[in-house]
Amino acid sequence: MAEPRTVLVIGGGAAGNASTVLLRRAGVAVDLIEARPDWNATTGSGITLQGNALRVLRELGVWDQVEASGFAFGSLGVTTPDGTVLHEAEDIRTGGEDLPATLGMQRPQLQRILIDAVRASGATIRLGTTATALDQDPEGVTVQLSDGTTARYDLVIAADGLNSSTRAATGITAKPEPTGMAIWRTPAPRPAGLVRTDLAYGGPAYIAGYCPTGENTIYAYVVEACRDRASIDPATYADEMRRLTQAYGGHWSEITPHITDPAKVNYAWFDRLLVEGSWHRGRVVLVGDAAHGCPPTLAQGAAMSLEDASVLAELLTSGRAWDDDLFQEYYERRIPRVRAVVEASVQLGQWQLDGIRDADVPGLIGRTMTMLKELP
Repeated sequence: MAEPRTVLVIGGGAAGNASTVLLRRAGVAVDLIEARPDWNATTGSGITLQGNALRVLRELGVWDQVEASGFAFGSLGVTTPDGTVLHEAEDIRTGGEDLPATLGMQRPQLQRILIDAVRASGATIRLGTTATALDQDPEGVTVQLSDGTTARYDLVIAADGLNSSTRAATGITAKPEPTGMAIWRTPAPRPAGLVRTDLAYGGPAYIAGYCPTGENTIYAYVVEACRDRASIDPATYADEMRRLTQAYGGHWSEITPHITDPAKVNYAWFDRLLVEGSWHRGRVVLVGDAAHGCPPTLAQGAAMSLEDASVLAELLTSGRAWDDDLFQEYYERRIPRVRAVVEASVQLGQWQLDGIRDADVPGLIGRTMTMLKELP
């Protein structure tokens, strides 16, 4: 059988964009569809990228832009609610010694960099478009699109996120489950002297933290027990977040006064998802949050998605047939690493929910990050 050469990527987030760039580089014809007309280029506050995420961004050819747009650092501070530093730990360089351990940047800026890479790749892009029906046979997938067109592909890559409709359409019944925690996030100006992430445990929230995202910017966040989202008026988001953060000292005394615009504050539950057994059904393959999701307690969500794209593209461009054996090998390569990240991320939050004070948090983080130094 001739090597398949046409791919539909559903979803234009980190996993979908990375998959598109890597496949186009190998000469595969790729159509990318994204439900949001704005391609998610304006939403979100900040993102923490660790070395193994940066390693894939370098593979994509965008590391120079990412480095110039973000703020690199190499340690993590643990503080009391009043801002007293209790401990400073050097971050493990999970991407290798030639990349920073950690880099924070504004999430919309990362998305715009990836969008530019997708456009430059020559992929066909359709925004405001979804897949409404998938009809598979052994040789490919016929896809009906919301714009009224129908197209035929050798492979469909489902990169449409945690609540993936493509995952459900293939018959995979796994769904994200809330862990019991939620997070408030907002961008803010960077106080002088704030040059790394610090995490305060205790006070009115489980965690209060921040991450530098540029020379003049940060994103700040507080983690609490999840509430009924329907009971919170979005117009009060800034008030709710400020009520929590005003109890914290140190840099928070400069951050809190800037939490005034509810439109810039995001509230979200922590969810857990791990699709077991395989990440494909026929010629539809899951990547990124469509296959797995975890709380951001290890800041590994984007990294796992980018690694998925890298591994899948490597296999798809290896010259082998695109068949069940190849798709299952993709799953087998990814699942031990992703499972370890999901389970560790959930465990870190569960210890707090359970009030376990002597949990081996440094040990769990250290073991997980050391594992992530290995190539995926």
